[in-house]
Amino acid sequence: MSLNRERVALALLRWTLGLVVLWQSYRFAVSSAAVRNLSHLGLPPWLVPVIGGAELLAAALFLIPKLRRVGGYALLTIFTLACAFHGLHGEIELGLLVYAAAVVACMATTSEVARRTA
Repeated sequence: MSLNRERVALALLRWTLGLVVLWQSYRFAVSSAAVRNLSHLGLPPWLVPVIGGAELLAAALFLIPKLRRVGGYALLTIFTLACAFHGLHGEIELGLLVYAAAVVACMATTSEVARRTA
C-alpha cells in the first residue's frame, strides 16, 4: 500500500475509533442505567461521570496529533481496567478488546509511518 493510502487508512481508523469512543463515553457518563448498575455493585453514583469523563478526555487526546500517544496509552489503561472489572463480574466485553486492538494498531502504525517519512 502506498504511504499516502496508509496515512488515509490510519487517519480514518483513528478518527472513527476516537469519535465512537467519545460518543460511547458521553452516553455512559450521563446514563442513569449505568448509575443503577454500579449502585447494585455497591459503588457510588459519582463514579459513573468520573469514569465517563476520563474516557472522554483520553479519546479527545487521542484525536489531537501531538497528544495521540498520551491519549492512546490512557485509552489502553481504561480499556484494560474496564475488561478486568467486567471480567470480575462474569462479563466478557469483546468490544473493549476490539477498541484496544485498534488503539494499538493506530499507535504502532503512526510510529512506523513517521519513521519512514523522516
